[in-house]
Amino acid sequence: MVKKHLDEAETIVIATDSDREGEAIARLIINLSGNSRKTIKRLWINSLETSEIKKGFQNLKDGQAFYSTYKEAETRQIADWLVGINLTRLYTLYMQKNGMRGVFSVGRVQPPTLFLIYQRNEEIKHFVSKLFYELYATFTHSNGKYKGKYKERFDTLENLDGFKETNQLEQAENAEVTNVKVEEKRQYAPKLFSLSDLQSFANKRFKYSADKTLSIAQKLYEKKVLSYPRSDTNYIGSPEFDYLKSNLSRYLELAGVGISEPQLNKNKRYVDGSKVQEHYAIIPTKTLPKLSDVTKDEKNIYLLVLYRTLAIFEKPYIYDETTIDTAINQVLFQSKGKTEKERGWKRLYKQEEKDKDDPLLPEVTVNDSVAFALETKEGKTQPPNYYTEGTLLTVMKHVGRAMDDKDSKDILKETEGIGTEATRASIIETLKKQDYITISKSKIYVTEKGELLCRIIAEDEIANAGMTAQWERYLKKIRSQQGTQEAFLGSIERFVQHLIEKVPQNFQDKKENIADVAGHMEQENVMGTCPKCQNSVVDKGKFYGCSGYKDGCKFTLPKRWSQKALTKKNVQDLLSKRETSLIKGFKSKKGSNFSAKLTLNDEMKLAFEFPKK
Repeated sequence: MVKKHLDEAETIVIATDSDREGEAIARLIINLSGNSRKTIKRLWINSLETSEIKKGFQNLKDGQAFYSTYKEAETRQIADWLVGINLTRLYTLYMQKNGMRGVFSVGRVQPPTLFLIYQRNEEIKHFVSKLFYELYATFTHSNGKYKGKYKERFDTLENLDGFKETNQLEQAENAEVTNVKVEEKRQYAPKLFSLSDLQSFANKRFKYSADKTLSIAQKLYEKKVLSYPRSDTNYIGSPEFDYLKSNLSRYLELAGVGISEPQLNKNKRYVDGSKVQEHYAIIPTKTLPKLSDVTKDEKNIYLLVLYRTLAIFEKPYIYDETTIDTAINQVLFQSKGKTEKERGWKRLYKQEEKDKDDPLLPEVTVNDSVAFALETKEGKTQPPNYYTEGTLLTVMKHVGRAMDDKDSKDILKETEGIGTEATRASIIETLKKQDYITISKSKIYVTEKGELLCRIIAEDEIANAGMTAQWERYLKKIRSQQGTQEAFLGSIERFVQHLIEKVPQNFQDKKENIADVAGHMEQENVMGTCPKCQNSVVDKGKFYGCSGYKDGCKFTLPKRWSQKALTKKNVQDLLSKRETSLIKGFKSKKGSNFSAKLTLNDEMKLAFEFPKK
């Protein structure tokens, strides 16, 4: 049917998603149909509103201008296939040769992402907390009390006591105010959302996974109320600002807020056409949703975008920051306080963002003499935090900041880190599906399987974010017609061949380590005793099966039943008691939810047992 219509057409209009993958999908279909020599036009739009689509069709672009975008996407697809099919087989076969079970998926962008998580987990695991001591003073002035802090920390209490004694701090009669500085500070509204910024914020606010946020934003885009979601910029152009300004009163009414003095001039912090390439930042369209007609998740994401957009029309948050330096025998203690002058854009977030209260400082003057009382506080150094999906997305995007090598740092800054706005969520999802990472209470942990792979690839280029960035840089050169597909794929083939020659030695060097992990994981994978033959039932990856299958036992249990994931406890209960406790969340063929126990019948098949009414 598609080929028939394409054969009949004189001109073909590509109207897939306005990005490199959308271009690739359309071009592959056109090529397969044998119509690549026909006149091709491109519809390039940022929202699915009728007015935007009409405008796009009235201004169709020359399809040839996007051919290099297609070649970039095609090259990435081939490169990912070459790396994935060769390295997955390579690492899997050597893992299995050394006693491991299952598949070890290794692609172009999975390993550096996994290795980032592994390194953070290792930092936390090996972190040794140390005590430290800080010196404070409470000063008493005729206008009130205030607290000051000495800037340095002390490793031991003895060092702190020695410092006090050397400077005769406890012998001083009074302290003296040496400096008072009041500085007005302005904090402008946050930048508009790119996709990764929206994903990070939604993960922090609602605990949504990156993949879930993208899925919700995509649905809102399809409902014509949000602009294109896979945007990599925080900026909009003048046309977008103009339509936002024209519809400001409607947005405010929908949000249930007001802005007393809207800032209607274009601010380069948000409006800069030179920083908008294919797509502008994620903003509301001119079409407003009925909030009562969308799901709770859709409402949450829409309002995040709406409030972030409204904030650019508010005044900056303005406050006076007061700094007082007070000296005890020439040892300076610093005090800071904040006095709010203009709430500005923070008014929009009155229920959601609470500022940490800064102490109110009394009015003092330089050379004032004040009484004081010293105080010592003990603290402990803290390990870094586990990554959440939100913080991991930020690290993936800005990974170059932490690198020492200047070339790698520059490349990663240019390419915006590991993956793209459109692919980072799927990278994280792939790591979950491959059982390399697990998430508990929003924290990301590396599994034993993921940890083992990281130990093996630790010295390989495949774990290096810089290598992935170099590839992304060259892919961009293909789009700008400064590079060729042939040259890039040639370098990929050489890289794969290099690893094929190098990896066997890595496994030889870590053979004992793999064997230990394999033995431990084998024990962890045992679910119980097979009710048919009394061998062990083990986790086979996609299902649970009897270890005696080579002797003819075909007993298996699924990991999902009626669209409900079965827990290890459910499986263990089935094997030991032949029934589970009541399980909620099964789905019938008609799509309705129901609860039931699972049992093993006389034929060792799963059956439902419904609660008695």
